[in-house]
This record gives sequence, structure tokens and C-alpha cells, in this order.
Amino acid sequence: MPINCCLNTKQTNLLVRINNNDDASVYQLNENEALTQSFNTLPFVTSNAYMYGKIAVAHSLSNIFALGAEVKTALNVMGYSKIHHTQEIVDEIFRGGHEKLKECGGILVGQHTIQSNEIFYGLSATGIGDPKKIYRKNSAKIGHVLVLTKPLGMGILTTAVKRNLIRGKEVDDAIKIMETLNYLPSQIMKEYEVSACTNIATLGLLGHALESTNAFTSYTIHCGEVPVAPLAQELADQGIYCEQTQKNLAYIDPYLTIMCNTNKCKLMYSDTQISGGLLIAMDKNHAKEYIKKVEELTCGYAKVIGEVIPRGISPLIVY
Repeated sequence: MPINCCLNTKQTNLLVRINNNDDASVYQLNENEALTQSFNTLPFVTSNAYMYGKIAVAHSLSNIFALGAEVKTALNVMGYSKIHHTQEIVDEIFRGGHEKLKECGGILVGQHTIQSNEIFYGLSATGIGDPKKIYRKNSAKIGHVLVLTKPLGMGILTTAVKRNLIRGKEVDDAIKIMETLNYLPSQIMKEYEVSACTNIATLGLLGHALESTNAFTSYTIHCGEVPVAPLAQELADQGIYCEQTQKNLAYIDPYLTIMCNTNKCKLMYSDTQISGGLLIAMDKNHAKEYIKKVEELTCGYAKVIGEVIPRGISPLIVY
């Protein structure tokens, strides 16, 4: 039976399906509880196996957090080669990942390994949320502002790391941003009027923003207001970015209008993100207080970067 046929099966308790551009599935258990499920992995992005484990778990769990849910259990999923990768490396990756999972109260219940020449690692995670406070991706309310909780540039910086172009504190600072969980910012946002939320990952800011619009809305982004990690723009100007970012540029181009004085932002805003931040549509009057409350949890990068407006000349507008 084709998989699309299975995914289209109607289930009244299935509140969110993963084939609707949402970040994870949501199944209502009862009046107060909904089960969330997500799966994600990440290729090796740093030579430090322990920190890579932390980053991969932070990246994997963001799908759950974007919904406003809390992680309960998770399974390790790793691909590696016993010929090319030592048990010490595997153990360090699992150690880092387990520490990060415990940080948000999750319990590791098992693991599965796959033969692979290249290492990849992540989680199959299960969470619990309030079905009345599940945040969809494309339900943003016109008039709400857009808050981004982490800086862009992680794809550029990890590409530079692989090419040995940056080292020392520059690498440490990037790792700190990537291994920071979106857990507490996602829990705090439930105190405010929020109409939509997604996490920024493979498709970059503009790709995930595009998937968050609907037939009645456009997302406007303020050029220059989007937080960018130190050195990222300088590296991008030198042509340092990954292949996925180039694919993202082609993907968003038909849906994007650039009204600012530079095209530099287009590449940066399309940069594929590793453990990127949350993009939250929320009440303008609540955004300032929310940003202040999460300042220390977001390395000081959380910022209002745009608005949700009635559908304009294109789904995405940068000015």
C-alpha cells in the first residue's frame, strides 16, 4: 500500500500529521494530554564527539519543542562503521546526547544502530503536550510579530569548521549556540499569546518561514534585524556555505520578494541551520517581555525580526 494512502487515513484523534509541513505528529490521548512524535538525525558536524552528541540531540528535539510539548522518552538512532569508527567515539556521542536529553527531563529507553560509512546520530522522540496549546506551523495570526530565538549562520560556520577555516573560541561559540536546547524558550512562550511556531533547521529561515505561511498570510522579514552569528556573514561573503543552502535558495526564490538594498541577506537567510532557533508568531505587546525573559536562555540573540501580514505580492517579503 502506498505510504500516502496510509498517511491520509482519517483519525479523529490525530490532530497534526507530519505530511502537512508540521514539525511532528500529534495524537490526542484525552482532554488534557496529546502524544507528540518526531524523528531526526544529524551528520557529524564537529571533531568533538561528546559535543556532537549534544548538538545532535538538541537538533532532534526541536521538533517536539516547537509544538509546545515536553519530551518524555527517546530512542538513540546512530549510523556508524565498526571499521572506521572506534567504540570510544560512539560512547562519547551517546554520553553527550544522554546528558542533553536529561537536561529537558527526557528518559532514554533504548537505541538502534545502523551500518554506515558516515556517522549520523539523532533521536526518535516522544513527548506530551496540552492539546489546547499545540502550536501549528502555518496558523500565524495577521498582526502578530515574528520572534527568532537563535542567530543564523550555523550551516556556514560548520562548513568552515570542516574546512579548518575557524578554530578555538570561534568554534566554541558556535557549538554553544547549537547545543543550547529550545526547551525552556518553548515552555515560556506558553505564557503569552502565540499563534504559530516552528523551528529553523535544514531549509533555513526563509524555507521554514515559507512553509509557515498560508493562502491568506505573508511573512515580512526586516533586513538587518535578523540575528547572525559572529563571523558568519564574513565567511558567506567568501563563498563559504554548504550545498543544502544553495538548494534552499532555489526552493524559496519563486516565493520571495527582496525590497532591501542588498542581496547578501538572501543567502544568509537561506543558510541551512543546525539546531536552529524557534520562529514564533506572537502578540506584539507580549514579544518584548518574552524576549527579555528568554535572554539568558538564547545567548542574548532573541529578537523581533518581522510581522505576519495579509497575503501580499509574495508569501515572503524582505525589506
